Order: sequence, then C-alpha cells, then structure tokens
Amino acid sequence: MTTIIQTSRSRTLDRGDLRSGEELRDLLCRLHEQGPGAWGDDPAVPKLMEYVCEKYAALAKKYGLDPWVAASAAFDVMRSRAAREARDPWAVITHAVRITCIYEERAQGLLCSVHQARRPRFAGLHDPERFSTRAFPLTDDHPSFSTDLIYEDDAVEHDKTKLLIHSVIEHTIELVMLLGWPSDAARHSVEHICDCLADAGSPNRASEALRRERHTRALLDVSARSWLSLVHALLGRPGPQRTVVSGRGVLLRFLLGETIPTLLSDDDLVRSLAFAAPGAGS
Repeated sequence: MTTIIQTSRSRTLDRGDLRSGEELRDLLCRLHEQGPGAWGDDPAVPKLMEYVCEKYAALAKKYGLDPWVAASAAFDVMRSRAAREARDPWAVITHAVRITCIYEERAQGLLCSVHQARRPRFAGLHDPERFSTRAFPLTDDHPSFSTDLIYEDDAVEHDKTKLLIHSVIEHTIELVMLLGWPSDAARHSVEHICDCLADAGSPNRASEALRRERHTRALLDVSARSWLSLVHALLGRPGPQRTVVSGRGVLLRFLLGETIPTLLSDDDLVRSLAFAAPGAGS
C-alpha cells in the first residue's frame, strides 16, 4: 500500500509542486528513506533534475558554465542532510550552487582543480596572463623573480619546518580517523581548520572564524556539535585553561612532541572526539 501511495505521488509531482520547499523536503526525505537506488529509480527524479537545470541555468551562464554543472552541484547538495532538514531547502541548495559556480569559474581561471581553488591560500592569486600583455615587466613587482640571495641554511630550515607541519597534519588526520571519523570528513575538516589557522595567525581568531562556518559544514555533512568539538580539540579552548595540558589543542601537542599513543591515553580528548564523530550519536 505504501509503495502505491509513493508511486502515485511521484506521478502527480509537477513543477508547481517542486517550487514549494515543503514538497521538495518531502521528496528528498522519501528518496533518502528508500535507499541509494531511489535516485536512479524514482520517476520524480528526472522532473526534479530538469527543473533544477532550468532554475540554475541563468546562474551557471553568469559564471560561464554549462547549466548541468550547476545541476550537478545541486544534486550533491540535495542528497545531504543539510538540505533535507533545512527550513528552506531551496535556499540551502541555491547558496551551495552559487558557491560551487564561483569556485568552478575560479578554478578555470587559475588552471587548477576546484578543490584547490576553494582553499584560502589560493585566494590572492590571479589568473594566468601573458608577459606581452603587461604594461611593465613582471620581474619588476613579482617576488618570485626576486634576485635576493637565499642562504642555504635558511632553505634547509624552511624545508624542515614544512616537513614538520605536514607531519603534524597527517598525524592529526590519523588520530581523528582512529576515533571514528570517516576518512574524507576527517581529512577535509582537519585541512580546512589548518588552513584557517594559517590565515588567522592565532588559534583564538581561527576558532572564532571557524565557529561561524556553515557552508563548509554543509558540504562535509557535519553537524554543528561535531564541528565545534573538532575545532576545540584541534585548536584548544581560548582562555586561561590553554596554559595547562588539557587545554592545549591537538595540533600544538603534536608540535610539542607528543605522539598518537600519548594522545589516545587522554580520556577527555578521546571521549570528545569519539562522541562527536558523524553518526556516533545516531
């Protein structure tokens, strides 16, 4: 009987219904409950994707993209919990599609992947340009062409610092994965937090900026509770308690020479990260 009702709803679903946030939410919840194959089998899905393609065609054209690029971005968001549980699913989808189009255009200009274009460290770069189109030589103002001498000891020290930072990041990702976080969520979350810390310059400013991160949480499908627990675990909590070992962040503790076995013996840290793992409370 339930199957008949659902089939009937799928057949009667038209574009007028799709414009309603409630109808879209009902459809997304139903597709989620039916399992992974529902998006390929449900007859309402082609109508939904056609409507999505038309809805975001103008937005895609604004950034010089094919409409199906925007539709693909919308498809990814519609399968997330953020869209299903949103008060206004279309608002969540539209925001995510706009962000994706921005970074798609940015990636094409920078001749890099979309994943790289999203990283804050590349925000200040400009699109490639020909030497012949410049009013003055690039060597006059670009630091990469500086003729200042780089002493060998400084270069060696710089390489050691890069290796240490890379090691800390990889150990942090491994620790988070050991405590129940999915590999993709662990890697992308830790790398994003580290990038934000590098840009902010201090754990307190980074924590404040990351606390307001909503788009990243939506893309990673991580709840606010899980996200804040991870941020506090990695960066530590601001205030006087940072002077004691229990208040230090995981990143700082790795830099100070602590190891994964040592951190796994910290019951408070293990408990906070394990309970915050996506799906741990379900």
